[in-house]
Amino acid sequence: MRDFYEDPAVPVASGEERSLRQARLLGRALGPVQPGGVPATVLDVGCGDGSAAAAAARVLAGHRIVGVDWSQDALRRAAPRVPYVVRGELTDGGLPFGTATADAVLFSEVIEHLVDPDAALDELRRVLRPGGHLMLSTPNLAAWYNRGLVLAGVQPVFSEVSLRRIHGRPGSQVVGHLRLYTARALKEFVAASGFEVVSVTGAPFHGVPRPLRPLDRAACQWPAIASILLIHARRAAGAGAGTGGGAGGTGAGP
Repeated sequence: MRDFYEDPAVPVASGEERSLRQARLLGRALGPVQPGGVPATVLDVGCGDGSAAAAAARVLAGHRIVGVDWSQDALRRAAPRVPYVVRGELTDGGLPFGTATADAVLFSEVIEHLVDPDAALDELRRVLRPGGHLMLSTPNLAAWYNRGLVLAGVQPVFSEVSLRRIHGRPGSQVVGHLRLYTARALKEFVAASGFEVVSVTGAPFHGVPRPLRPLDRAACQWPAIASILLIHARRAAGAGAGTGGGAGGTGAGP
């Protein structure tokens, strides 16, 4: 898996519209930096090439954004876009930050790539302060077009059966998705990992063919069928660093 994600041909960025929707949600949650106040520390975990962090910086002016990834190639590409970039992994203690030191985490299009998502959320919860914000996004297995594709016997978009090439579904690019979630499953999983779910909203997918994009944006009104799921959650005050799954798993991929 590490060799796969260090391949420069593997995409490490996702759609800007999704990034901006996610950043605006976080901006409303954090509020502006008050005169003389302390800026929030926002970790973009699995920052990829830094494009999502750069989009977020336009919305989160004054707050401190740190890009984190375990891919050295991704960090090289992110460095020109993000003021601070560091290497870290989503293992027990694998992020180079103290317990309860971050105010928010952007976790964009990462969880679907992980072998051990339980360990990943454990580590994110560790670095977040009680009440800190988690902004997680991931493709929706039950997106409006996937429902039709499954009925027609076609492999759903976003799902992959091989890391070498696409089989049985639309598209041509392998991106390394290992897990996919419906809105209900994702909400239950995040809540079971020591977070309080604040909202579940939808976002469009940049890969939808242009003629269908108005329909895709309209579907965002119903998260259960939207292309991308956006979850805003907060670290539960009583959730300690050891709640939930065990250690291990892969690092923060693109």
